[in-house]
Amino acid sequence: MQILNIAAYRFVALDHLPQLRAAFKARCEELALKGTFLLAGEGINLFLAGAASDIEAFLEMLRSDARFASIEVKRSWSAGQPFNRLLVKIKREIVSMQRPEINPCETPAPRLGPRELKRWLEQGRAVVLLDTRNQFEVDLGTFENTLSLGLKSFSDFPRATQVLPDELKDKPVVTFCTGGIRCEKAAPWLLSQGFREVYQLEGGILNYFEQCGGAHFRGECFVFDQRVALDAGLRQTGTATGRGASHESG
Repeated sequence: MQILNIAAYRFVALDHLPQLRAAFKARCEELALKGTFLLAGEGINLFLAGAASDIEAFLEMLRSDARFASIEVKRSWSAGQPFNRLLVKIKREIVSMQRPEINPCETPAPRLGPRELKRWLEQGRAVVLLDTRNQFEVDLGTFENTLSLGLKSFSDFPRATQVLPDELKDKPVVTFCTGGIRCEKAAPWLLSQGFREVYQLEGGILNYFEQCGGAHFRGECFVFDQRVALDAGLRQTGTATGRGASHESG
């Protein structure tokens, strides 16, 4: 496998977005990277692929900006380029929830590391696993005994949570998604709605696969590129759904 794929996001207040977009786009083009790079006043969200040396050169440029110095990056490999082109876009949100009162920079929810979640599950701890992804992603694979909301879009999440039974508000809830970004908003939203103990799985399913393999997970993890789905070893599975070319946040 010769192509390095990275996924990363960072919630941080940004301004001068057109200038940032121009700089990031120019550097990605110079390095022949492809993928999607989203910018908004709340931060950045990126999915890029290219030769390993070129990806690392881009990350060096990105981290030279103090606002992104501590950005966490998830890596995986593929035999070919999983993106058709490069898109660098300015958006209202880097993950669309349409609830401006939820600001992950100001009101973050506690993070739960993958190994700690695995330990909880092996201990049989009473915990509610809440999948915040779209239903077609859930259908492809998710953790055992997971609660999902039948979402068609993540922007439906706040409305969908209104039907959750009140007794869940007194139970520990762990939210998870592909790479962690959706839970940056989903978990604080639940806390704002009276849920008393809510965690977000740090780094999402991809980070869990990297640290814990497939323990307690059944199926595959959908990814928003031409690979379509990855197994617990972060390898392309060969699943074809026709959805891989479209892109939504992880």
